[in-house]
Amino acid sequence: MQQHYRYQKPRWMRDLLRFLPLKSQFVLSGNVRDLQASEISPDIVTPLPFNHALHNALREAGYQHIIVFNPLNGFSPMVPPGDDPAPTQKLLGQLGLNVVEGRVSGGIDLLSSMLERLIELPGEPVALIVDFASCLINHRDNLSPVEHNLFTRALVLSHQARARPCGEQRQAFFNSVLWVVEKEGDLPDWFLINNPRIRPIPVAKPDRIARRALAPALLRSLPGQSEDTVMQEKTAQDFVDETEWLLLLDMNAIAQLARIEGVSQERISDAVRRYKVGITEDPWLKIEKDKIRNAGTIIQKRVKGQTHAVTHMLDIIKRAVTGVGGGKQGGRPRGVVFLAGPTGVGKTELAKTVTQLLFGDESAYIRFDMSEFSAEHADQRLIGAPPGYIGYNVGGELTNAIREKPFSVVLFDEIEKAHPRLMDKFLQIIDDGVLTSGRGDRVYFSEALIIFTSNLGIYRLDHSGERVANVRPEEPFETVQKNVKAEIERHFKLVLNRPELLNRIGENIIVFDFIRPEVAEQIFSQMVDNTLEGLTKLDLTVTISETALHVLRQLCLADLSNGGRGIRNHLEAHLVNPLSRALFDMDAQPGDSYQITGLLTGESTQLALTKQGPSF
Repeated sequence: MQQHYRYQKPRWMRDLLRFLPLKSQFVLSGNVRDLQASEISPDIVTPLPFNHALHNALREAGYQHIIVFNPLNGFSPMVPPGDDPAPTQKLLGQLGLNVVEGRVSGGIDLLSSMLERLIELPGEPVALIVDFASCLINHRDNLSPVEHNLFTRALVLSHQARARPCGEQRQAFFNSVLWVVEKEGDLPDWFLINNPRIRPIPVAKPDRIARRALAPALLRSLPGQSEDTVMQEKTAQDFVDETEWLLLLDMNAIAQLARIEGVSQERISDAVRRYKVGITEDPWLKIEKDKIRNAGTIIQKRVKGQTHAVTHMLDIIKRAVTGVGGGKQGGRPRGVVFLAGPTGVGKTELAKTVTQLLFGDESAYIRFDMSEFSAEHADQRLIGAPPGYIGYNVGGELTNAIREKPFSVVLFDEIEKAHPRLMDKFLQIIDDGVLTSGRGDRVYFSEALIIFTSNLGIYRLDHSGERVANVRPEEPFETVQKNVKAEIERHFKLVLNRPELLNRIGENIIVFDFIRPEVAEQIFSQMVDNTLEGLTKLDLTVTISETALHVLRQLCLADLSNGGRGIRNHLEAHLVNPLSRALFDMDAQPGDSYQITGLLTGESTQLALTKQGPSF
C-alpha cells in the first residue's frame, strides 16, 4: 500500500512560531548551514537555504520587515524574490544607517549601536537575523571591550523589550533579534544562561520525515522517471534509506551529481555511493560470481578443517554481493562477521583469504590489533584527536585507512582486548556505517566488510575468579560451538554491558573448531611441502626421507593446543632453522640437491643432510 507523506514544518520552525509572541530574542544553533525542506505551495516541497526558510517563517508570523546582518556584508534587507526592497531600505535609513547600493556596511560597533534603536522602533514589526554570530567574538571567555559591550547591551535590551499589538488581529509582536550560531556555546554563558527573555532553539539534522518530504522533488529532476507510482515510491524509499545521517544539502548535492553524470532515478544508489566514497563504479558488482561459487575449494586449501566457517562466511559474502536482506540500508557495511574460537585455527587466515578472493589483492586487508587499543583514549588513535589537541590534523588510523581504501576488508583482531569505550565506535560503524573523524570529516563504511576476531569463550572465570577452560579439544564441535557462543553472550551482556552490539552482529557469529588430529596432519604436510618448494626459488632441491618425516611429524604434532600457529612454530624450530644452518655450513650453491635423512633432537634440532649427486 502506497504511503502519502505530507509535509511537516521542522521542529525548530514550529518552536520559533510558538514563542515569537513571548520572547524578544532567540539563539538558533546546530544545523543552521543545511538546506531546509520547505513547502512553497500545497504539496510542493523544495530545498531552501536556512536563512530563506527562517525568512519565510517570520513572514508567515506577520513580520513586515526582515533585516540580515553578517560580519562581512553588514546590514541588508531580506525580501522575497520580486518584492520591492525599498520599504525595508527606508527603514534602515530611519534607524540612522547610511544605505549604499541597498545595504549598510559596518561591523560589530555598528550592530551594537543599532540594537537599541531597532528594538524600540515603533510601527510594523521588524526582525533582525544576526547571521554567523559565532564570528562576532574571538573567545567567549575573554571578550574584548567592544564584544562585551555588544552582548551586555543585547542582554539588557532582552529584558527591556516589550511586546506590542500590531495588525488587524492586534497580535503581540516584539522587534525580534535572532542570533544564528553553529553551537549555542559560541556565545557568552552569562548572556544565555538563566535568561528568561531569550529562547535557545536547536536546529536538528534532518530526520527521515524531512528527507522523505524532499526526495520526490530531487528525484523528479533526474532522467528515467517511471510512470509506475509503486516504483516511484520504492525509488524514493531507497533514496531516503541510503541517505540516512546525511544532510539535505548532501541529498541535493547527490541529485546534482546524478544529473551531471547522467545517472537515472533507478540508479540513484550509484550516485549516493559516489558521493560518499568517491568510487565511480560499484566494485562489488564486478566480482566474478564463478569465483565465489568455486571459492569453497580455494579457501579450504588455506583454512583447513573449518568447512562450516567457510560456508557461513561465503553466505555472508553472497548476501553482500546480491544485496539480499537490505544490508545496504542506511549505508551500513556490506557485511559484519564475528569469528570466534581457539588460537591458531585460521580466523585471521580466513579474513586474508576472503580479501584475496574479493579484491584480488591482499593490500585491501586492513588489520587492527586491538591489544594495542586497550588504553582509555584509544579511540583517538582510530578516529583522530579532537580539535585543540596535539595531532588532531593528522586524523585517525581507521578513518584515514577507510578514506583511502573504502572498498576493503577491515579486521579488528582480538576484539575483547580493546577498551570498552571503543565498543560505542564499533556500534556506530555497524549501525550507521559512518564515523566522524577528529577533524570533523565523515567517513563511510558502506563498501567495507567488517570482521571481528576473538578468543572469547575458550576460557572462563570460575566462582573463585580463576581462569579455567570453557571448552576442550576432546569435546565434539557442537558442544564447543554452544559453549563458546554462551560465553560470548555473557561477556557482552554482563562484562561489557553492550548487548546491543551483540544484537547487531546477530547470527553472524562463526565459531571455529579446534585443530583435530586429522586436520593437523593436513596442515603439517602442506607446511612441509611449501617450505621445501620455496627453496626452488633459490635453485635448490631438498627432499626428506620417510624416516626423517616421521620424526618431524611427531615433534610438530605432539601439542595442538596452539593450533596451526603452533605447528608452524614447531616446524620453524625443527626444520626451517636447522635446515638453514645445514645449508649454510655446507656452502650450498644454486643447482645443488640434498636429502634430509634424519633429525637429531636435543637443545636444538640438528639435521642429517646428504648432498645428492647429479641424476642422468
